[in-house]
Amino acid sequence: MSETDEDALNRPAPDDQHDDIYDEEGYVRHDFLTLVGAAIADRDVLFLRQHVARLHESELGDLIEAIQPDQRLALVKLLGDDFDLTALTEVDEAIRMQIVDQMPNAQIAAAIGDLDSDDAVYILEDLDDEDREEILAQLPFTERVRLRRSLDYPESSAGRRMQTEFVAVPPFWTVGQTIDYMRDEEELPESFTQIFVIDPTFKLLGAVDLDRILRTKRQVKVETIMRETNHPIPAEMDQEEAAQLFEQYDLLSAAVVDENERLVGVLTIDDVVDVIQEEAEEDLLRLGGVGDEELSDSVRETSRSRVPWLAVNLVTAFLAASVISLFEATIEEIVALAVLMPIVAGMGGNAGSQTMTVTVRALATRNLDIHNAWRVVRREAGVGLLNGMVFGILIGIVAALWFQDPNIGGIIATAMLINMMAAAIAGILIPLLLDRIGADPAVASAVFVTTVTDITGFFSFLGLAAWWFNIR
Repeated sequence: MSETDEDALNRPAPDDQHDDIYDEEGYVRHDFLTLVGAAIADRDVLFLRQHVARLHESELGDLIEAIQPDQRLALVKLLGDDFDLTALTEVDEAIRMQIVDQMPNAQIAAAIGDLDSDDAVYILEDLDDEDREEILAQLPFTERVRLRRSLDYPESSAGRRMQTEFVAVPPFWTVGQTIDYMRDEEELPESFTQIFVIDPTFKLLGAVDLDRILRTKRQVKVETIMRETNHPIPAEMDQEEAAQLFEQYDLLSAAVVDENERLVGVLTIDDVVDVIQEEAEEDLLRLGGVGDEELSDSVRETSRSRVPWLAVNLVTAFLAASVISLFEATIEEIVALAVLMPIVAGMGGNAGSQTMTVTVRALATRNLDIHNAWRVVRREAGVGLLNGMVFGILIGIVAALWFQDPNIGGIIATAMLINMMAAAIAGILIPLLLDRIGADPAVASAVFVTTVTDITGFFSFLGLAAWWFNIR
């Protein structure tokens, strides 16, 4: 026996605490990573099958992200058919593509056949057209048609997220026939919460919850217990809008229909939870002007995603600087202005960011529209006025004591009030305007709100100072 084989046999198993791979803080345990890394290096397939292949797809995804980049592909190759391709739906896109690009299309096709259609689409949609078609060609005809239909729907639509596996029966079936069908049919999805009722053309007629089926006598027809389907979702609907329907009506699943109201799939709560998380993360990143950036992206990709809005911000910074240049003589005469003016602009920028964040989120969740916009604008203006007064008085007192000049205190207090008001109004009106013209307020708002607060802050503070000291 070789020394490597002896190491593999003597390698300790992970601590058997419900085989939990996470530490108390929720990270993959360091000792488990060490054992997996050693097993990969020693090509210890037995250890990997016993302690890695058994992991839940989300745990396997976390493990893949935690190990070294050069170990990821080796792990997939060593596990072979035991590797759960569903785990790739739990990792960053860059990591997923790094692995999939190196896997033979035949292996991907074999694994795709065991996945739910929504997970299969999630993996296939990022592949090159040539690779995707080669993989689809190796699948059974029915499965191939279903996946192609989902891939034909727009990206980020309900049609891309839906599962094409569902249970549908005609209205004239009895409850007994339906139960027997669910017991005998092998092609049904592994889990479901409702049964859809369709006519011969697959047009959606209604739905029956499983608990209603179980509580009804066998001889009763399905059409007598079915209910009108709760909010069927058009396949072309944006996934964020679909998620809002789930939130509003407390849905566990919903039928997805095409333009002819024919049943084409089902959207389930687990997919909607992923959508909500993705959309929230996307809005947060866009507020920072970083786009669809992921932690696994390379330095070049990360830099490229951040450059555009940094360039726009550079232009707006020059606009703010040009305002300062108008008051060079005043600044040279009164040095305190140069010390204090960043405070006015900075406080205005922070206040504007607060209002803008609330506004962008309200627009995303459809809680802010034309009907309540004016009321919210008035509220934010009131908040700006109150905060401007509080912090204006505070910074005015500090500035007056600092420079032993009450005039400086009064000027910066007034400028603070003006800029806080401007920040509050800009923080809500700019996102509303961008949304109105069809632009994404999450992406563009920050730069423009900051520009408004910088220009207003510098102009009000330096302008008031120049005017006051000139009339004295």
